Amino acid sequence: MKLKITTLLILVLLSVYFGYAQTPNSPVGGGEFVFNAEKYPCLTDDQRTSIKEELKNNVDELQLQNKLATSIKGRRGSHPLFIWPIQKANGVTFNDVWSISGYVDHNVNFPDQLTDFNCGTQTYDTNDGYNHQGVDIYTWPFTWKLMDENSVEIIAAADGQIIAKNDGEFDRSCSFNNNVWNAIYVQHADGSVAWYGHMKNGSLSTKNIGDTVTQGEYLGIVGSSGNSTGPHLHFEVYTDVSYTQLVDPFAGTCNNMNTDSWWANQIPYTNSNINAVMTHSQAPDVFPTCPTTETTYESNEFDISEDIYLSAFLRDQIADTPLALKVIRPDGSYLYDWSINTTTTASSWYYYWFFSVDAVGAWTWEVTYEGQTVTHNFNVTNALSVEDETLENTSIYPNPFTDVVNINSKNKIMKASIINVLGKTVLKFEENTIVGIKALNLSHLSKGMYFIRLEGTNIETKIIKLIKK
Repeated sequence: MKLKITTLLILVLLSVYFGYAQTPNSPVGGGEFVFNAEKYPCLTDDQRTSIKEELKNNVDELQLQNKLATSIKGRRGSHPLFIWPIQKANGVTFNDVWSISGYVDHNVNFPDQLTDFNCGTQTYDTNDGYNHQGVDIYTWPFTWKLMDENSVEIIAAADGQIIAKNDGEFDRSCSFNNNVWNAIYVQHADGSVAWYGHMKNGSLSTKNIGDTVTQGEYLGIVGSSGNSTGPHLHFEVYTDVSYTQLVDPFAGTCNNMNTDSWWANQIPYTNSNINAVMTHSQAPDVFPTCPTTETTYESNEFDISEDIYLSAFLRDQIADTPLALKVIRPDGSYLYDWSINTTTTASSWYYYWFFSVDAVGAWTWEVTYEGQTVTHNFNVTNALSVEDETLENTSIYPNPFTDVVNINSKNKIMKASIINVLGKTVLKFEENTIVGIKALNLSHLSKGMYFIRLEGTNIETKIIKLIKK
């Protein structure tokens, strides 16, 4: 026990001395994620015209077939009150999964003459005269990973009837193009119509044109089909099937299209949030080349000898506001308790740090921002910090290896465990013969670094680093 404690102390001191443990003042890395920095429109003029013609024709056909919902025929009642059209899929552990890149542009002039419903400039226009006509809700963080894993669902904002849908289109667009999007179009009881665009290929509801949907019902997965620079939902609303009157569902001083909100509970214009708090084995790859899926390197299991990367992903970060951070030991005491002041206003931003820790057990990573606290638990073991000299006459060869590892020892080796770099045991071997374990076939292991833990007849142990080439 004394030797283990001494070994641990040396590891911690070396970590601090060589700079592996960072002082918790500034983050090691991070930055802003800017969605659609090029300000590409979600539809070309021809595409929007074609969609409107298709929707009118479909409504006429449904009416001829006496399949148009009765409440829509008469367009009775006031406009619907929407719920938010994005939700996390079951099992998603992130605190939240979206942010907004652009609202409807109420300034008809261009270019770069912008006015959103709140008299701000969180919208866009183009040199060709396009003013953004919907709400763009993108996934955050790890936008492509969320799409690949079907983590962010599009749901019906209100009850209605499907009057058109399109599926089967390419869904990994990264720039402006003439691609057609996957979409569903829902008409409501008052005759208004909501467009849900850029869906993931093959994810759309199996319901057909003419079928009804209820508020909150699954419609599809957020994707990047059509004119798109990454996974997001383009949500566009019109007052009726003539499509002459665009609706901005957000109420605000500069909304010159409609005076009242179309949301049951309108979200704040600045909606600061902690979308995710995570731990990683190394710095996450947040901004790979589009449309490459991000590599998160997420892990919740660590050895005490490892550096642990801790991250925080924010929505609607406000410049010069405090971000409070804590790394909490298993006994409830703080290894680190500090705060930083944000320096930038951004719709999405992330930070990461890395530290060494000094105890085994269940740790907590805690982040507090704008009145919200999110915690993330991770576990630390000492599987690799064990006495490694009790089998001092034991070695392995070849190392690096390709398929088979041979064990050379004056002691009889009874057990062997293969441990990956996250401290997890991935293989176990046990042998009760007279000669013990002499060789291991590890041909099916992936390339990379591992540790082999050998155990003798008297529970002597030795850990050796392995490289699979």
